[in-house]
Amino acid sequence: MLAPHCEHAFCNGCITQWFSQQQICPVDRTVVTLAHLRPVPRIMRNMLSKLQITCDNAEFGCKAVLRLDQLQSHLKDCEDNPKRPVMCEEGCGLEMPKDEVANHNCIKHLRGVVQQQQTKIAELEKTAAEHKHQLAEQKRDIQLLKAYMRAIRSANPNLQNLEETIEYNEILEWVNSLQPARVTRWGGMISTPDAVLQAVIKRSLIDSGCPLSIVNDLIENAHERNWPQGLATLETRQMNRRYYENYVAKRIPGKQAVVVMACENQHMGEDMILEPGLVMIFAHGVEEIL
Repeated sequence: MLAPHCEHAFCNGCITQWFSQQQICPVDRTVVTLAHLRPVPRIMRNMLSKLQITCDNAEFGCKAVLRLDQLQSHLKDCEDNPKRPVMCEEGCGLEMPKDEVANHNCIKHLRGVVQQQQTKIAELEKTAAEHKHQLAEQKRDIQLLKAYMRAIRSANPNLQNLEETIEYNEILEWVNSLQPARVTRWGGMISTPDAVLQAVIKRSLIDSGCPLSIVNDLIENAHERNWPQGLATLETRQMNRRYYENYVAKRIPGKQAVVVMACENQHMGEDMILEPGLVMIFAHGVEEIL
């Protein structure tokens, strides 16, 4: 740095420390403050940048001698820099300064990681419990609301007709949002899906926007025990297989399963369809019609 009046030049770090004690030039004692200092002329900077100096990490083993203007870039990659980040080679994966490797203890570090994870798990479990409680309250509220609506409908039949119309329109809107599907292997039908598979399909129905008023009915109709007469047994399914191609089926997104809705299959016989519809699950062979 340069004092503008007397033009004396100083190291920035040194002169800053000097001015913290007194506000005069160290050479001629004229009054100068830190705010008066200016950068040295370019010619002086060029001269200084050519100075050959040792690395700051010489005491740690670095033998490099380089120009001043190359020092900062060298320090970033200097192998002898005690603060250079290194990875633990014992397997715990911790990144630490090089001078801390000697005192590093993998078990101590991993114990801290485990404790952090346990704390996080406890927080998540607490949040999950709160959400579960909120969900239970919401379900109770919904049941109360449904009971209230039933009471209103019983008192006013016109409201019941209006609700049925709204519900039917919701079903049509959802069905139209699904992708038409083709089943290429009817023999891969899973007619007795277990509870886990039914739960997976139910989640997919809900995620696809299926009206909640028919979700449970559709899942109940995913098992052959609830299927219509024409699909009730393996023998009747084999007899009626020639009619399967007449079904209008929509794919349940992301699953090897289709929904066959009564509103789209009024051309099928009563022994081949159910209200509000059927869910058919397959091991393979479900394709979208593009």
